[in-house]
Amino acid sequence: MPTTHTVTGATGFVGRHLTRQLLERGHTVRAFVRDRAKATAVLGCHDQLELIVGDCLEENDCLAATEASHACIHLVGILREHGSATYERIHTHATRNMLAACQSSGTTRYIQMSALGASPLSEAAYLTTKFDAERAVRNSNLDWTILRPGLIHGPDGDFTQMAAKWARGTAPPHFFMPYFTRVETDESGRHAVIPQVQPVFVEEVARAACDALDCDDSIGEIIPLAGAQTLDFADMLRTIRDHIPDLGPHLAPVGIPGHLAATKARAFEFLGVGGLLPFNSSMAIMAQQDCTADLTRARAMLDFNPAAFADSLACYAAAL
Repeated sequence: MPTTHTVTGATGFVGRHLTRQLLERGHTVRAFVRDRAKATAVLGCHDQLELIVGDCLEENDCLAATEASHACIHLVGILREHGSATYERIHTHATRNMLAACQSSGTTRYIQMSALGASPLSEAAYLTTKFDAERAVRNSNLDWTILRPGLIHGPDGDFTQMAAKWARGTAPPHFFMPYFTRVETDESGRHAVIPQVQPVFVEEVARAACDALDCDDSIGEIIPLAGAQTLDFADMLRTIRDHIPDLGPHLAPVGIPGHLAATKARAFEFLGVGGLLPFNSSMAIMAQQDCTADLTRARAMLDFNPAAFADSLACYAAAL
């Protein structure tokens, strides 16, 4: 049954795909955005699309965005901190504001887009604040569902576009495709390990969020989302490279010790010049970890059956 849904972060990577799918299903979307001109350029115009301009950090704006909505899908997040846009403010504080607004406005259904690996024990501030936001959701009296996607890929995704530049040698380090390794110790001693990953297509993540709205069984559940295929990071980069047309140099993936990269990032952040690096300490920590998940719950509740990475990549590789 078509209803009205508030979507935060509607102009972001997942948000634009989710908004389109909701509209295609006949729903009315109240897109909570910071910039009307950008939103119009990204989302276009639609009779059932309403733009609500405001800030998730402002309580009154959140209340205006959720008024008369059946559900709220909260997507706002940042990969890197910039000035006052910290993980704590954007992930945790903004989530609390949206939860309070939903409770005040009578919006009962709530979908939280979190992240695979969210944990209070993580060394990455990105993941600890994602977990803090989840805890606020779980403590609310809303009909909530938390989705935890892993590495999301798609034609307009920052990672996919960067990987294409690495493959072409048009972005640093120019001579190879970088990834972070971690150090593990076993009977044979210390050795570098390449992280495992299940990249998931952005269209599939958006579809899962839409389907969760109609699945009462998903209420009160935390559902991991990942792709069907498990690859190590080097194989994933090779797959991207080998699908790009008119490639130019055939660059190879090369592992970089992640613990050294994280230490370097922390030093730069302490000195106030973290922006000089293409990654921060949280990114270096997370990129050393496996990003995989058991899809049993997603399949059972959301009929989630993602495609293999190479198959979904082939749908858009020509545009990279």
